[in-house]
Amino acid sequence: MLAALTAFCIWGLAPLYFRAIGSVPPFEIVAHRVLWSALFLAGLLALIPSTGGFARVRAVLAQPRLLALLTLTALLTSSNWLVFIWAIDAGRLLEASLGYFINPLVSVALGAIFLGERLRPLQAAAVAIACAGVGWRVWQLGSPPWIAIFLAGTFGLYGLLRKRAPVEAASGLFIETLLVAPLALAWLVWLGAQNALTFGAGTTVDWLLPLSGILTAVPLTLFAVGARRLPLATVGFLQYLAPSLNFLVAVVIFREPLDTTQLVGFALIWLALAVYSADLIRSARRSGNTG
Repeated sequence: MLAALTAFCIWGLAPLYFRAIGSVPPFEIVAHRVLWSALFLAGLLALIPSTGGFARVRAVLAQPRLLALLTLTALLTSSNWLVFIWAIDAGRLLEASLGYFINPLVSVALGAIFLGERLRPLQAAAVAIACAGVGWRVWQLGSPPWIAIFLAGTFGLYGLLRKRAPVEAASGLFIETLLVAPLALAWLVWLGAQNALTFGAGTTVDWLLPLSGILTAVPLTLFAVGARRLPLATVGFLQYLAPSLNFLVAVVIFREPLDTTQLVGFALIWLALAVYSADLIRSARRSGNTG
């Protein structure tokens, strides 16, 4: 429980870190996040035997189809990071938090579409209410909340594809970062050649940027520890902690405006999550009674 709570709290408060390095362009932040994560995860694999070490990494690298799948998940993760960081920089954290609120419902819908998983009545109702919330936003503003849809869609697809990839969390993330590391390094080299590189200018961001690797790998590892030991219903509840903290940071600390239109949309999403959570509780109780 402590491991899972810590992971979701880190994710929920991460916007404070990204605002602190707001002087760094989003593309450069993502490049640093990739490279420092790769270094941190390499140390994690080398020092912690339970991760399987580099033997698992070598086993994956010897499987071209699995490697291709992880290349796709790496691109999804990187694009998700980029849009989330851009949203914070653009003062649109509220919309980004909406994406992570609806992400569980997107995952349920993707499971039904691509994995043939049947939606239980309450799950179907939750997805319908969430669609109504997004539809309300489109009707009122005349445009879809593309940041929320992109974040929920990419993270949902990431979860769907990783479900098909038999790779442990730490080694899988290490391979993903390793696959996009050449692009990240090339981007930083190009910025350096253009004298546009923020890192190395002798400011506080020089020591803040390396922390991005820890901010990426630590919560994911803690989440893996918690998810293996907690009931699904408990994990389902805890995962709303991160976007809830994002929401509070956006409104209370960043002072982003929250108008009636947004509030109605969020209320519909929260209602959908309440219905979804009720279904999780009922399903967990039935499983317990069956056991």
